[in-house]
Amino acid sequence: MANVILIIHLILALCLIAVVLLQKSEGGALGIGGGGGGVVSSRGAATALSKLTWALAAGFIATSITLTILAGGGGGGGSVVDGITNQDGSIQLPDLPSAADQDPSSLLPPLPAPSEQAPAPETPPSAD
Repeated sequence: MANVILIIHLILALCLIAVVLLQKSEGGALGIGGGGGGVVSSRGAATALSKLTWALAAGFIATSITLTILAGGGGGGGSVVDGITNQDGSIQLPDLPSAADQDPSSLLPPLPAPSEQAPAPETPPSAD
């Protein structure tokens, strides 16, 4: 069920992108100076593309909410803290190994073996 709604959701998203890109631009700044017959203006005519945009947007929002409800359906409704507290309300921490039990060298990656000895550094000649 969720896969079918997800596929419909993706198709709606692609169609919404295509319809928005097909619409005529009204100019910058929310239609200021874009002419008299825009959607933002008081007498904006509802063209077929604008109606289709609203329908696709409503479908996109509906599928988004449906997918959210389906994804959260398996939740227990409890708090995460309920899983780590005892009956008396004290916090129960997991058993972690102490630092004394671990070898510090085991935490570092092994160093590569040297291929050859580095030459001794040359001493600069003294200027006496």
